[in-house]
Amino acid sequence: MGRKRKELPLLEGVEISGVAAEGKSIARVNDMVVFIPYGAPGDIADVKIDKKKHSYAEGHIVNMVKPSEVREEPFCQHFGVCGGCKWQHLPYSEQLKYKQQQVKDAMERIAKIPIPEINPILGSANTKFYRNKLEFTFSNKCWLTFEEMRSGIEYPDRNALGFHIPGAFDKVLDIKKCYLQENISNFIRLFIREYTLSKEYSFYDLKAQIGLMRTLMIRTASTGDIMLVVVFGEDDKEKIQDVMSAIAEQFPQITSLQYVVNLKVNDTIGDQDIILFKGKDYIEEEMEGLKFRVGAKSFYQTNSVQAYELYKVARKMANLTGDELVYDLYTGTGTIANFVARQSKKVVGIEYVEDAIADAKLNSQVNGIDNTLFYAGDMKDVLTEEFVAQHGRPDVMIVDPPRAGMHEDVVNVILSSEPKRIVYVSCNPATQARDLAMLDAKYTVTEIQPVDMFPHTHHVENVVGLSLKE
Repeated sequence: MGRKRKELPLLEGVEISGVAAEGKSIARVNDMVVFIPYGAPGDIADVKIDKKKHSYAEGHIVNMVKPSEVREEPFCQHFGVCGGCKWQHLPYSEQLKYKQQQVKDAMERIAKIPIPEINPILGSANTKFYRNKLEFTFSNKCWLTFEEMRSGIEYPDRNALGFHIPGAFDKVLDIKKCYLQENISNFIRLFIREYTLSKEYSFYDLKAQIGLMRTLMIRTASTGDIMLVVVFGEDDKEKIQDVMSAIAEQFPQITSLQYVVNLKVNDTIGDQDIILFKGKDYIEEEMEGLKFRVGAKSFYQTNSVQAYELYKVARKMANLTGDELVYDLYTGTGTIANFVARQSKKVVGIEYVEDAIADAKLNSQVNGIDNTLFYAGDMKDVLTEEFVAQHGRPDVMIVDPPRAGMHEDVVNVILSSEPKRIVYVSCNPATQARDLAMLDAKYTVTEIQPVDMFPHTHHVENVVGLSLKE
C-alpha cells in the first residue's frame, strides 16, 4: 500500500504582488514564493497549494477575498479552462507594462551588458480576432469542467471540436466561440461540428487512434483569402466527399479548400499528402504591395497586421541604403528577406526547413525579386566561414531564431564575419539576452524595441539593433 500523500495547506488572505514567468502571478508568503495562475497584482485571495518544493510552491485561487482594482471581467466563456489567453483578466495597458518589464528583466539579469533605454513596447492594434491561423481537434470524449462533473448531470454527447487542455493530450475542450480569429472561423468550425454529428460520423478517439473526423486548420488572410484543411483519420472516400462537398456549398468564400487523410499516430501533417478539393492550394498575404503565398505547410507570422509593424522595426534598425549585402538567418519562408530586398543590393537567406525555402524562392519569383538567394540546412552547418567567403562578408545580418535562440557555433561565425550591423528579432527575450552577452565581445546594443504580437498572453517579441564596435 502506497504512502498517503501529505495534505498541502490552504493559505488564507494571500496578497498577489506581481506577474511571473509563463503568465502566472506571484505572491510571497513568509519566506516562500508562490506561483498562481489567473491572479492579478493586488488580488487578496485564499490559495490552495498544489505543489510544494524547497524554495517555491504552486497553487490556485479557491476564494477571492478582495479582487484587485486592475482586474477586468474576462470576455471569453472558456477563460481559465482552455489554457489560452491567460491574461484576459488584465487590462491591455497592464499587459503591455508587464511585457515591457519582462524584456527589461531579461536584459538586466541575463545579458548583463550595457544597453540603451528600452523603447516603449508597440501594442497590437487588434487585441481580439488577430490570429490568422488556428488548429482544432475532434474528440469523442470532451473535457468536462469541475462544475459539470460535480453537477451530477449525465452528458451522453461527449463529442468535442476545440482545443487540447494544457498538459492532457487526450482531453479536448469543446469551443463555443473563440475570440482569436475572425468570426468566419467560428462559423466554419461550428458548421462542421453540427454537420458531421448529424451524419453520425465518428469523432476521433485520441487514445484508441480511430475515428473519421480528426483535426482541422483554418487560415484567414488580410487579403480576404480563407484556407481550410480538414484532416480525416480514416480513408473513407464516400464520407470524405460528403463532408467536403457540404463545406464547399455552405462556404463559397473559402478560396483554398483542402484535406488530408492521416492514418499515423501523431497529428502533424508536414509529412502528409495534402489534397486540393476546391480553389487554390495557397492563400496570399500582402505587405507594401508584396504578395506572400502561404501554403498549408507554410509558416507565416500569426498576427498579420502586427507582423508588418515588426518587420518595419527590423528594416529601420538595419538602416539599409541599397548597397548592402544582407544575410537573413532563420529566414523561414523568406518574408523578412523579401521585405528588405528592395532596399538591399543582395539578400542571402538560410533556413532549416526545405519546404520553407521552396516557399521563400517562390515568393521572390511571384514578386519579381531577383536579388535573393536561399539555402536550406542546419544553421550551424550552412553558415560557416567557407560559406561567408563564398558569398561575401555581410554588411547587415538579420537573425530571427526559434525560442531556443542561436547555437554557439552560429554566434561564433557571426562574430568572425563581423557584419557592420545586426538586427536580432526574438520571440524569447531570455535566450536573446543570453546570445547578446556572447555578441558583446564585438558588438554594442544600440536600440531595443519590444513588440506585442499576442495580446492576452505573456508572450512578447523583441527586436534589438547592434553595431560593430570600433
